[in-house]
Amino acid sequence: MPLLELRDVHSAYGNVQALKGISLHVEQGEIVTLLGANGAGKSTTLRSISGLVPVTSGDILYDGKSILRTVPEEIVRLGVAHVPEGRRIFPGLTVKENIVIGTSARGHIPQAQMESEVEEMYQIFPDLKRLSDSQGWSLSGGEQQMLAFARGLMSKPKLLLLDEPSLGLAPIIVQQLFATIRTIRTRGTTVLLVEQNANMALSVADRGYVLVTGNLTVEGTPAQLLNNEEVRAAYLGGGKRAEAV
Repeated sequence: MPLLELRDVHSAYGNVQALKGISLHVEQGEIVTLLGANGAGKSTTLRSISGLVPVTSGDILYDGKSILRTVPEEIVRLGVAHVPEGRRIFPGLTVKENIVIGTSARGHIPQAQMESEVEEMYQIFPDLKRLSDSQGWSLSGGEQQMLAFARGLMSKPKLLLLDEPSLGLAPIIVQQLFATIRTIRTRGTTVLLVEQNANMALSVADRGYVLVTGNLTVEGTPAQLLNNEEVRAAYLGGGKRAEAV
């Protein structure tokens, strides 16, 4: 049984149909990526899973049960964390305070346990430890993205939804972030990744889907997608054969 399954999902913003009947699945322990151009429906897919965009028809199953009429707060409590595009940290709070807010859906946590979990985040994201008392607004884009990751992980998710984590970041920071995504998976967290940097996304993914104007057009392993002429031309810079990374 997949950890996540979308069955013929249609979603809309008012009269604008954003998803037009997509079906996909994510198995426990996988990293699955959604590729596509701006406006293809990638972020809408994540927001539909999180309960932030209304699903007009179809079904979304998490751990075998429909979450279609579940409020976003309860979806978080069930084990789904969403790191949105643009990070959206709390700029007036410190790094540590931002991290602790990630536990809000879990109810009361003893102070000693909280400190232990924060320290665990510092082990995954060492740069955040030295910045612990710094306010969010003072962080670089890459540091803010690490903080958003850490905040999401503090909810103890089974499934982490990542929306454009590399957006606007320097290449060396992007490399670090994708190394962190690999680390997150080794901790037992399943990842559904939306990313325009197709080569980087396929370097960490087990499988991928391509979205075009609200429709899924291609599915496959990284090797299959890297060797698909249409995918290569649209997302990988063309050329004869893209090499796996």
